[in-house]
Amino acid sequence: MMFSLTLLLLILIAILADRLLRQSLLSPLTKVPGPWYARFTSLVLKWNELTANRTRYIHGLHRRYGPAVRIAPTELAFASAAAVKEVYCSGGSGYDKTEFYDLFTVYGRRTMFTTLNKGDHAKRKRILADRYANSNIVRQPSLDGITERAANFVARCDESVTGSGSLDIFVYLHSYAFDCVTHHLFHPYGANSLQSKQDEEIMREVTFDDSLQNRLVQYYSPTLHSLFGTLLSAFAKPRETPLADEFVLETSARTDTAAFTVLNRLNEAGPPADMEPIDIAAECLDHMAAGIDTTGDALCFLMWELSQPRSLRYQTRLREEVLMMANPTGGAGFDKLAYLDAVVMEGLRCFPAIPMSLPRYVPRGGRDIDGYFVPEGTVVSCQAYSVQRIDEGVFPDPDTFNPDRWLDPKGDAERKRLFFAFANGGRGCVGKHLALAEMKMLLCAVYSRFETRPDESMAPEEMEMSDQLISSRPLGQRCLLRFLPVGCHRGE
Repeated sequence: MMFSLTLLLLILIAILADRLLRQSLLSPLTKVPGPWYARFTSLVLKWNELTANRTRYIHGLHRRYGPAVRIAPTELAFASAAAVKEVYCSGGSGYDKTEFYDLFTVYGRRTMFTTLNKGDHAKRKRILADRYANSNIVRQPSLDGITERAANFVARCDESVTGSGSLDIFVYLHSYAFDCVTHHLFHPYGANSLQSKQDEEIMREVTFDDSLQNRLVQYYSPTLHSLFGTLLSAFAKPRETPLADEFVLETSARTDTAAFTVLNRLNEAGPPADMEPIDIAAECLDHMAAGIDTTGDALCFLMWELSQPRSLRYQTRLREEVLMMANPTGGAGFDKLAYLDAVVMEGLRCFPAIPMSLPRYVPRGGRDIDGYFVPEGTVVSCQAYSVQRIDEGVFPDPDTFNPDRWLDPKGDAERKRLFFAFANGGRGCVGKHLALAEMKMLLCAVYSRFETRPDESMAPEEMEMSDQLISSRPLGQRCLLRFLPVGCHRGE
């Protein structure tokens, strides 16, 4: 009996040793630079995910080892234009997604974002793409909704001038994004959280959600999560959004929304894309949550930066351009403002709304990426935070906010190739044009009327990035700005 147990133990040790030997010495991945421990374990990577530090951790590895780095035994991270093109654009939609996206399924259903293979994604995108096309966004029914909601945000700014003196733009920019995206999803049944406390509570459920760590434990160790889920919830809350669920389930059941809305298109889909009510609700909730966090966070970091003394010259130049418009607070003229576009591009470069790596499986037969042969089944990814910083020949002084860089014709093509804030290829962000319209119209509405400054109570560390993988909110979950009516503070 003792001999059998010893033999079994030796066999297990031999199997483990063989696996470690293959990973550490014989795998083609050994040629890719990286920390020594990445050859043997993914625990360091997972720890940085659990502590909301994955993006900065991987960026630190890129700064040390270069644009290609091994981050786990079977996982590589890249930060070059060539790698982005190969991983996300080859064959139109790049490589298939990994099961990591299971973290983001809704009601147990796969949405367009969480479909893993290109075929399933293409079917869903064919249904939805026209509703997010720029031609649909800039039509009056859609654009008027954004204009109205930008005016509602400005009304909050006005109230802060005569009231408390400052405004928490983290809250109200997420309300603005919530109202805009639900207008596009459900009009005339969208939310009005900038004016309704009841709707604001729905927004807060989504925006202040702290369930990432709980979901990561459930994904990486379902057994551990099932055994200790109750204890874990005391430290890492499970996802609970009953108000948002009720709003979406009820609203997505309607069949009389406006022709430009996403829900209208989902209801029109018909065979062979017939979708059950729960699939429609899941798709709508996924778009709603993404629209709140990405636009709200990106605008928050951008307005905070524009309000800093070091960036006031950019704010002034932006205001001068906006005030030259015949109608600064409405219409499609925002799309023709070169400096506004430069400010938004630089904001999304410095503060990408989705900082996370976008993991993909290398297809059968393996592929050459950035000069390395990568075997099939290897997980590869790029993250916007690094892609948009690592090449200092394209982005000199990469950690400095400088919209002027986007106005220089020299290097324009290279900058655009490395712009990855909305991802690239057939699986890039379908809501890109809606997000850009929301950001630009809000900035026009605000900076045509106000100058902004940080509130004295704000500490810089409160605006450090809290990496939530699919969003990058401020660590302090608040951002107080003071709004000064243009001219008034000078006694004009």
